[in-house]
Amino acid sequence: MKRLNPEHIHALLELINQAPFFKLLSMEVRTLDFGYCRVEVNLDTKHLNPFGGLHGGVYAALIDTAAYWAVYCDLDEDAGLISLDLNVDNLSTAKDGRLVVEGSRIKVGRSICLSEATVTGGQGKMLAHGSSKQMVTRGLQSIQQAITAMGYPPLPPKFLD
Repeated sequence: MKRLNPEHIHALLELINQAPFFKLLSMEVRTLDFGYCRVEVNLDTKHLNPFGGLHGGVYAALIDTAAYWAVYCDLDEDAGLISLDLNVDNLSTAKDGRLVVEGSRIKVGRSICLSEATVTGGQGKMLAHGSSKQMVTRGLQSIQQAITAMGYPPLPPKFLD
């Protein structure tokens, strides 16, 4: 079984958490592992809709992010991913506090991956759930492209020998 390189994961988290969209929503990918991702965000007024509740698009962005990165560690070093489908069920709203989003792999295939994510608020209340389908790509939306786009130095290898 492959072993993840902790140096790669650390450098990757630094890279992706500097992405403009992640910064815009103040979300941070905190944990990556085989079949798992954890994203956190502290809510602010910028996350609210005109009625004072959390905008559903925030749930969608958080679920898309956690579900996407939940399959990353299971893929070959040079593989990229493109989200094909996102299904989000908004179950409750929030106005403030910290949201925790946990993504998990359902299935990783050669060309299609399935994953899901849940958003919880204070006291562990489930606020939203979603599932995502991603297409595995070669040379498209790979980490190498992210490194180039963001002007970062190369990352350490993804896997240890």
